[in-house]
Amino acid sequence: MKPIPAGTHTLPPLPYPYDALEPVIDAKTLEIHHDKHHKKYVEDLNQTELALVKAGEQTDWHMIPFLEEQLAFNGSGHILHSVYWTNMTRPGTGGEPGKHTLSYLDWYFGSRATFMAQFAATAGKVQGSGWAILGYNTAFCRLELLQCEKHQNCILQGTVPILVCDVWEHAYYLKYQNDRAGYISRWWDLVNWADVEARFLHATRGKLPLEALAV
Repeated sequence: MKPIPAGTHTLPPLPYPYDALEPVIDAKTLEIHHDKHHKKYVEDLNQTELALVKAGEQTDWHMIPFLEEQLAFNGSGHILHSVYWTNMTRPGTGGEPGKHTLSYLDWYFGSRATFMAQFAATAGKVQGSGWAILGYNTAFCRLELLQCEKHQNCILQGTVPILVCDVWEHAYYLKYQNDRAGYISRWWDLVNWADVEARFLHATRGKLPLEALAV
């Protein structure tokens, strides 16, 4: 992949129609979430990056604390939403976890069922807005489950997102109101395990510890 110049990020198109995730996620929620919320992250990320370039050209650093905070907030929002869309597919068509993903889930969490229960608890107990993130930690060479209350914070450095569940209220409130647990329970029917496996293999670049694969 080629580097993206500052201020040139674009909103990725959804890989399916607005109504493709029904009845789990309704078309109106998906439209607003993608076309308004995600789009705003992209727009603000571009503005922030250009402001940082301008600050560097003028050696004007008084806005650096604010701009760096905005870079983390909008950049993380853009990245996580981009993963979230492709992590999902039409209900009941996402298949099963790939052999490498499943091997690591069994190795680290004990079983797929235990992982799913922990993931659901992680997502359900986010205080306020945030995400549940299954990521590959490049320092520890293993999958890690993280609770991200604010997506610019609470991240373990070196972790590449593999599977993410958005539990900001705009992701589910039109259909589920305050029933976040109901949304999370049904969300599993949307998971695109082929995408998860592909992201896992990309993050590891094919260098998988043998002890994990021997489970």
